Amino acid sequence: MAKIAVVEDEMSLALAYRTILEKHGYEVVLAHDGKQALEMVAKDKPDLILLDMKMPHMGGLDFLRQLDAETAGKVIVFSNQDTQDDIDEAFRLGAQHYLLKSWAAPHDLIRVVKEGLET
Repeated sequence: MAKIAVVEDEMSLALAYRTILEKHGYEVVLAHDGKQALEMVAKDKPDLILLDMKMPHMGGLDFLRQLDAETAGKVIVFSNQDTQDDIDEAFRLGAQHYLLKSWAAPHDLIRVVKEGLET
């Protein structure tokens, strides 16, 4: 069973994503900001990280800058922050996919997670 880290500061969204992912057979761990996520990734070694960009204490880009790409799982950015500079920087820092929350239905999330785990 693949382990997915959901890094999302809005609790209701984090719980909704966890429910969707667990229904599809994934193990899910949650972090609510980038600092907490760095600790969780080091400890739990998820296969994939579902990352929000705008969070307190440490945002998504700073998280990616500090993430040890050698030991981290794959990263999918799942955010409403959609400036081209942020998207380009996220990819430069190692994100495999960038999905906008406002345009994504649950089946889109599952499709991108499956694709991310397969690559």
